[in-house]
Formats: sequence, structure tokens, C-alpha cells
Amino acid sequence: MKQRAATIERKTKETDISLTINLDGTGENEIATGIPFFDHMLNGFARHGLFDLKVHVTGDLEVDSHHTIEDTGIVLGQAIAAALGEKKGIKRYGSFLLPMDETLAMCAVDLSGRPYLNYQAEFTVEKLGTLDTEMIREFFYAVSYSAAMNLHLKIVDGGNNHHMAEALFKAFGKALDMATMEEPRMNGVWSTKGSL
Repeated sequence: MKQRAATIERKTKETDISLTINLDGTGENEIATGIPFFDHMLNGFARHGLFDLKVHVTGDLEVDSHHTIEDTGIVLGQAIAAALGEKKGIKRYGSFLLPMDETLAMCAVDLSGRPYLNYQAEFTVEKLGTLDTEMIREFFYAVSYSAAMNLHLKIVDGGNNHHMAEALFKAFGKALDMATMEEPRMNGVWSTKGSL
């Protein structure tokens, strides 16, 4: 399987984003979104998914974190879709239960071409650093719809809000890594329809 990588750039009146992802990487990353806690989450996603990820964002953080986080999710989803191409020879499905101290997070992914997000996580603080916790759902919604993936995320057991957020991002990285892996027994697309 050839190396699967993509670069997407998006510039609006609210954000200027350049993002490159290599699905066949080693977890190397260079991330600067202007929101340190968000950088930390994307670092965990890339490191534990073994994706090489470069993200540079200039956003209207003087307003709030909404546009920066949502637009980064849109661009990440587009890059994942572009890197996957026709999705031939991949496992398609991936899931992971990730423990982080008192927290247990679940993520399941289907690279089906049908976007859907099922998100169950309740935070007890409004912010983690300068990241609004309500934006975590918006990020994953944007990724799932722009990548056309079915994405389920759930905090099974929670406690510390930092652990909960980090567990969601790491579980997503692990599940996506599994879904994008090569399946040597599958030459085409893993679907009864013949396409995804």
C-alpha cells in the first residue's frame, strides 16, 4: 500500500489553516493552533494513532475558541478523507477502550462514507485551559462529517475533566489507526455495495 498522506489548506475571514496528515507515520507532530490545551489533545491523537500531523492555525481567538476548533475539525476530516482515497484494502472498522486513571473512554469508527456522530461525554467545567469543553463535541462533529465517517465516542467512567478529554482524543487516534490499517485479504473496498 502506498503512503497515504494529504495536505489541506482553508482560509476564511475567521481562520487560516494548513494541515498535513500522514496515516502511515510514526506519531511525529508539529501543532500550533493558538489554544495550548487543544494542541495537547491533537498531539495525543497523533501520537497514539501513529499519524504524522502538522497543524498551523491562525484564528479569531479574540472572539472565542469556536471557529478555530470547529474549522480545524473540518480540515482534519477533509485531510483524512483525501489521504484514504478510495479506501481500498483497509479494515474500515476500528474501536478502542482507553483507560486513563479513573476514566474509561470508548471510541468506535466506521469509514463508511456516511457521516454520523454519537457523542456521550459530560464535562463538569466550562474550560480546560483556554479550550471551551463544549467545543470538544463540535470538533468531533466536524471531523466525522467532513471525513464522512461514523464516529461513536463515549465516556464510560469519568472523573477528572482533563483525563476525560485526553482519553477521548487518544481513543479516537487508536480506533482510527485500526480502521485505516491494511487488510491483506481484502483487495477492493470492504463493502457489499462495492464502494464506500
